[in-house]
Amino acid sequence: MSERPRANPALRLAFIRQIHVYVSALIAPSLLMFAISGGLQVYRLHESHPDYQPLPIVEKMGRLHKDSVFAAAPKREKPESAAPARTAGEAAKAPPKKREKPLGVKLMQAYFAFVAVGLVVSTVLGLWMGLMHNRRKGLVLAALLAGVAIPVVFTLLS
Repeated sequence: MSERPRANPALRLAFIRQIHVYVSALIAPSLLMFAISGGLQVYRLHESHPDYQPLPIVEKMGRLHKDSVFAAAPKREKPESAAPARTAGEAAKAPPKKREKPLGVKLMQAYFAFVAVGLVVSTVLGLWMGLMHNRRKGLVLAALLAGVAIPVVFTLLS
């Protein structure tokens, strides 16, 4: 009886590596957007504050990250009845001090910001490797362009 030839493990690994490159190129643009917008959200840089107004693109990326809509959040008008009436003495007082964040929160924010930067760097390096060290650069580039085009088209349809 003749034995069935075994599949070459190196060929199987090369096939898996190629699939990994194509899938990675397809999702890399979204991964970059989520890493960047998530890194900005760690410090709430996508939200307006009394002394801070984010760039429109930052505000839109934050909304895309949170609500899957690429548009600035509609401005809410505060009803006049919601604001408590102030006396002359209260108006002269300084605004209340902002509460200091606990050390653990600051460390976690710094760590998540570091993770976001690491994710961006890792993704960009992976894209570079996939494009430079692949015989089928056209397919990798097509997957990358599809990864950009698909979210843009879906955003335009929403």
